[in-house]
Amino acid sequence: MIVAANWKMNPDLATASQLVSRYVAQDFGDDTAGGDSGGDAGVSRILFAPHPYLVPMGVRLKGSDVMLGGQDCHANPAGAHTGDVSAQMLVECGAGYVLLGHSERRSDHGESDALVNEKAQTAIATGLNVMICVGESDAQRMQGDAIDVVTRQLDGSVPTDLGAATLVIAYEPVWAIGTGKVASLDEIAEMHSAIRKWAEGRGLDGVAILYGGSVKPGNAADIFAIPDVSGALVGGASLDAEQFAAICLSASAAV
Repeated sequence: MIVAANWKMNPDLATASQLVSRYVAQDFGDDTAGGDSGGDAGVSRILFAPHPYLVPMGVRLKGSDVMLGGQDCHANPAGAHTGDVSAQMLVECGAGYVLLGHSERRSDHGESDALVNEKAQTAIATGLNVMICVGESDAQRMQGDAIDVVTRQLDGSVPTDLGAATLVIAYEPVWAIGTGKVASLDEIAEMHSAIRKWAEGRGLDGVAILYGGSVKPGNAADIFAIPDVSGALVGGASLDAEQFAAICLSASAAV
């Protein structure tokens, strides 16, 4: 099981430092990710921190089982791209992962599947693991197009030569992100089954597939019990150390 915290554009630095200290104090026993669990509790944790916080959070995470990730990177390895961050910069800040294609990046910055694909290729070539996000809007689900939309996003966003060991897929229905709404267990099961089928068709057997979208302590255990759910990408609840720990405990119980 993988449980990833996506802090987005939160919190202030003092709060971030306190949160990480709490994360480190909570031992869930696995310092490997993307593959078979090697720790006592079988849970890998990843923190996707805002870019300015990567170095200070990395210092605080040193020696812990929590891995560090960046929330985005540029498709080019370097150059005249004011305000952007390269994959190599993430590596040098101590990151082992990068989050790509989140719906907020797609909507706020107009990122296409092709651009996410380019970023993933650059990140992998630089030595990062990638977590690629996919998900449908409320209108697309209401029209019955959810699986087709997600499959097209996967086709366009995931490089054809990417291996399962360096990839994590995060399914986040856009309408459930930060809204308090959660897809039904049947909807999650149906989508994760479709993503697993897609992955196996691409030779990505065993790739981790996370669910995201208002995951909380109260629903985590039911979500983790669904076949083909390999963990969670957690937004708001990751800003509360106790809630995040409770979600990790549910993941551990599901291993």
